[in-house]
Amino acid sequence: MSLTIMNKVLITGGNGFLGANVARELYRQGYEVKLMMRRSADVRIVDDIPCEVFYGDISKEDEVFNAVEGCHYVVHTASVTAQWGVGFKVYEQVNVKGTVHVVNACLKYGVKKLIHVSTANTIGHGNQHKPATELNSFRVSHLGSGYISSKYIAQQYVLEQVVNKGLPAVIINPTFMIGQYDAKPSSGQLILHGINKRIVFYPPGGKNFVHINDVCTGIANALVMGKNGDCYLLAAENMSYGDFFRMLNKASGQQPIMIRIPSFVLKITGIIGTLLGVWSKTSFKLNYSSAYMLCLYNYYSGKKSERELRLRYTPVERAIGSALKWFKDNNYC
Repeated sequence: MSLTIMNKVLITGGNGFLGANVARELYRQGYEVKLMMRRSADVRIVDDIPCEVFYGDISKEDEVFNAVEGCHYVVHTASVTAQWGVGFKVYEQVNVKGTVHVVNACLKYGVKKLIHVSTANTIGHGNQHKPATELNSFRVSHLGSGYISSKYIAQQYVLEQVVNKGLPAVIINPTFMIGQYDAKPSSGQLILHGINKRIVFYPPGGKNFVHINDVCTGIANALVMGKNGDCYLLAAENMSYGDFFRMLNKASGQQPIMIRIPSFVLKITGIIGTLLGVWSKTSFKLNYSSAYMLCLYNYYSGKKSERELRLRYTPVERAIGSALKWFKDNNYC
């Protein structure tokens, strides 16, 4: 078979923030794109992409197999990412079992490469002086985060199948993605929190931010250059939340009053949220797990992806500008 036609790629979670952006990048690079999404999905975000749409449920094995059949590559972005209001069974059904289905389908149909999109949180965080690399061990199991725990389990399963069954798979671990086409929105909620406000309260910690375009380029390059069984942090700039919001203020031309929330206040409020959640059997936005994460400096290094995937990271200021413009153009703010 000619190499020129062995380029059909399935993207799970095709209408999500990452899925929609990576679909555009892979189409631009000449891939034939197939998007898998739920039947209830809003497809307007991908209406402009010439592609095949397959409606299916990632938690149903037969539907995943039908989606993967005939594809040469799979980019698995589908995931439940909500940090609250979701029980672990939902995370397990989608993030873990869905990944098992994808892996089994890839093995059955002999795909050339599976790109499994995980999260930087499955790799232990570093600090400003020593940002974490792919060699850092998982560190936050004690938080009981359904999202992070399920993504770690799924990542380990993929790596096990690389060793045990020769699965041709690469793990991508993006940090906090910022950019355009964040329709739901997901990470863009941080931007929407910080604009058109007289007062902006921000947490004491920090994290690594990366332009969504760089993540898409990293995934595209990993299809060709990624080493099977390797993990790649896609990480651009480490900065505190305070610095992030000051950068956002500059981009938006606004000057709100900035108030840093003390760590002890955030953690006490998180404990109260957790206790109320147990008492009312309701999941609150701010619980101890989320409060703890907001106080951490989740700093990472993208040096390996620069070396091996040939990435050149975009300044986060441009990522903020891309997201802000898209939100304004689409009446989010």
